[in-house]
Amino acid sequence: MAELLLPSLGADMTAGTLVAWKIKPGDIVARGQVVAEVETDKGVIDIECFDPGIVDKIVARPGEKLPVGAVLAMIRSDQESPQAVPAAEASPPATTSGAVATSPPAEVVTPAVSAPASSRTRATPAARKRAAELGVDVGRLQPTGADAVIELADVERFAASIGSSPSAPPSPQPEDSRDRMRRAIAAAMSKSKREIPHYYLRTTIEMTRALAWLEEANRNRTIAERLLPAVLQIKAVALALRDVPEINGFWIDDGPRAANGVHIGLAIAMKGGGLTAPAVHDTDGKTLDELMAHLHDLIPRARAGRLRSSEMTDATITLTNLGDLGVEEVFGVIYPPQVAIVGFGKISQQPWVENSAVCVRPVLVATLAADHRATDGRRGAQFLEALNRRLQAPEQL
Repeated sequence: MAELLLPSLGADMTAGTLVAWKIKPGDIVARGQVVAEVETDKGVIDIECFDPGIVDKIVARPGEKLPVGAVLAMIRSDQESPQAVPAAEASPPATTSGAVATSPPAEVVTPAVSAPASSRTRATPAARKRAAELGVDVGRLQPTGADAVIELADVERFAASIGSSPSAPPSPQPEDSRDRMRRAIAAAMSKSKREIPHYYLRTTIEMTRALAWLEEANRNRTIAERLLPAVLQIKAVALALRDVPEINGFWIDDGPRAANGVHIGLAIAMKGGGLTAPAVHDTDGKTLDELMAHLHDLIPRARAGRLRSSEMTDATITLTNLGDLGVEEVFGVIYPPQVAIVGFGKISQQPWVENSAVCVRPVLVATLAADHRATDGRRGAQFLEALNRRLQAPEQL
């Protein structure tokens, strides 16, 4: 019997609120299937199942705030029988907040938790927030979903029916949500600067060949199909990490740990403020067209707060690019337990010496912030040299 646990969706996460289930007891689930939605400071995250099998038991219920590592459900294999529960446990005793009660198999567990009567209505955090803004008692609402949980749409529908919606303040990104996210980011970055001995390197990369190749590659493409310089940079970083794998990994339990693949986390600005860095899985194995298509899908989902748990947990290194904002160079802060972050500025026309003559060339500043416990400046320099070499051969990306 395997436990489906609430994963840590970042170094700054300690708890999450279960919003909704997408499975029920008896369902067959596959590895990678989205089975639940959990709300965190960075939005609503789709939780994936990593153990294929049959849903034996649902342990957590929508609306519960759970610590990282809490059991959400039990998954059994085809060879296992449904979990038997002693008769004495058929009516579970009341538990303290955060404790998990048991129940007969193939049933949703609903632990008895002492709480004020006003909080016993099952509602998503977003629905409760909106109801509070409108001055609506969630106990008056009727859920429309199959899981009998009041959702945001139920609140808006009720508000419209009594004519209070037009005068209510809009809340696509409430102020307190931005504050929570900012505090979470601040905690993670403070921990990083406090505990990780950073070292910093920069290099300037001449981009004439890369941009010329890109122009030719885009010549017969539609606007929607065109490749952006960013995909060349992402792929070049991924291949350079093959050359210097120590940059791609983690520092865990006072020691380096190699990554099991190249999964670059892309720093993306979210609506209303804040950042997230979802992973592009197997970045080094994707073609440029596949990377471009992935960006078209990933960026809107990230900004809408609709990411998958594997995208939030699997990044092996972070890449940040502020070139679109006119920044010439950026030195990032490492996101633990990763051991490095790569930064790119804008591509700009700068004086360049070639064959003892000064000319003007498009150049890009690339930076590396790395954990000195895991690598040293020499390996960091070798990574930047490999990155430059890859960008000078764009046809091989």
